[in-house]
Amino acid sequence: MSQAITIALAQINPVVGDVTGNVARIREARTRAARDGADLVVFPELTVSGYPPEDLVLKAAFLDAVEGAVEDLAADTDDGGPAVLIGAPWRVEDHTYNAVLLLDKGAIAATRLKAHLPNYGVFDEARVFTAGPLPAPILFRGIQLGVMICEDMWYADVADGLAALGAEILLVPNGSPFELAKAGVRLERAAERVAATGLPLVYVNQIGGQDELVFDGASFVLAGSGEMVARLPAWREEVTTLTFTRNDAGWQAEGALAPEPGADESLYQAMVLGLRDYVTKNGFPGVVLGLSGGIDSALAAAVAVDALGADKVWCVMMPSPYTSAESLEDAEGVARLLGCRLDSVSIEPAMAAFGTMLAPSFAGHKADITEENLQSRSRGLTLMALSNKFGPMVLSTGNKSEMSTGYATLYGDMCGGYAVLKDVYKTAVFAVCRWRNLNRPDGALGPNGPVMPERVITKPPSAELKPDQKDQDTLPPYDQLDGILSCLIEGEMGVTETVAQGYLEDVVRRVWRMLDRAEYKRRQAPPGVKITGRSFGRDRRYPITNGFTRTI
Repeated sequence: MSQAITIALAQINPVVGDVTGNVARIREARTRAARDGADLVVFPELTVSGYPPEDLVLKAAFLDAVEGAVEDLAADTDDGGPAVLIGAPWRVEDHTYNAVLLLDKGAIAATRLKAHLPNYGVFDEARVFTAGPLPAPILFRGIQLGVMICEDMWYADVADGLAALGAEILLVPNGSPFELAKAGVRLERAAERVAATGLPLVYVNQIGGQDELVFDGASFVLAGSGEMVARLPAWREEVTTLTFTRNDAGWQAEGALAPEPGADESLYQAMVLGLRDYVTKNGFPGVVLGLSGGIDSALAAAVAVDALGADKVWCVMMPSPYTSAESLEDAEGVARLLGCRLDSVSIEPAMAAFGTMLAPSFAGHKADITEENLQSRSRGLTLMALSNKFGPMVLSTGNKSEMSTGYATLYGDMCGGYAVLKDVYKTAVFAVCRWRNLNRPDGALGPNGPVMPERVITKPPSAELKPDQKDQDTLPPYDQLDGILSCLIEGEMGVTETVAQGYLEDVVRRVWRMLDRAEYKRRQAPPGVKITGRSFGRDRRYPITNGFTRTI
């Protein structure tokens, strides 16, 4: 005789700290799942609090609010609708755990605690949570459900222990941030657990942006054979219901496979969602940014329009005597294609004022990079003034190649509330601009067709802070620079290892020194969405005072 259970995967977008709002999102998803006949709705990790809650969980008042909300949600389940498997920070005997709770028939029917707390990269859960014991299965409607909370799936002991205790289906609530190639790693770990246990696995990941992190969803279900039988869309909220049926071959389910986005699309969607949620969740009315006619600001503007809509994006051209007519034309072309506001504010009066003000102090000294930086800082001051006066957040436009080498002006082009390209290398900027000019991603609010003139992509990059300036006057060619930086940052290689990848030793040493010297700038940079496996910020923390580079 066959047995069946209908499970809903609720891939939703919580807001960290918004307990009331998150409860409303949970209830909405449960109502939808009930219409589809679900017996159980599985939500992502720590949905009630939002993920990651960081030091909020050290506040007793916050934990009180979370626990009260869970009790209210438990009471909801007395209505004959589906049970809920929900994630929340939870206190047990004076310790706080990363927990999942089964809410069923008006009560908290079971609690399971996360056993493996990630403490690397962007994760520092061991600071705020206590590790729980290896979990036992949860009996639900006569079926033994094995729950692994996110990182627990990365270790064989949790799945093996659950299987040994009779688990029949593995459920994995997740808060797994996006980075390039991460989807393949998740699937590999899930497939290892399935291969070892022979059990089907339901992987539910959250969606949305949270400060420097962005979550791509892309939840999935693997059969006990290892075959993927369902995949939810990446980059959007979704509630999908599947029915599992048990027969002589074990538990079986059938679903639909949403298309997998390519690397360029995923990178672009990560920037769009990260910016959209940062702006909207923090209550900004829109963004203002400097539009130079170069590729970085053009891409930042395109992402902003796709994320927020053209009416919420204010572009400002800030010409100097060194700004080319070509740049003015290209900035106008970008704004025209995007349909957003473009104003022009010349910085020549500011340059003259600073020149006059500093002339006595600078007497006897030739003009140098100081005067170049004054131009950039005049632009930063202008954008911050517009932000203060009218309310939009300043969007910084610097890319990872610049942030790595310090090819950016502190309190100048580094000004802003958010740096959408902060973890995107210059070579990736070129690639994703070409992709966006040919594709309009799902959910984008910007135009079909090109978002920037082709010349913006093909012309040599320049800061235009002095006559005939080009980036390559200061930096190695970007294809070499980005390769070296990837070795030093993502690969954590030394000079010798990096040279072995085919790069000249003097160039590698030069880039190493630039990377080291710019640490103090990066500490003062705005946050930006994580794209790579080693982003600046909480993912990579090096000392500012650091004598190691000077010893090699």
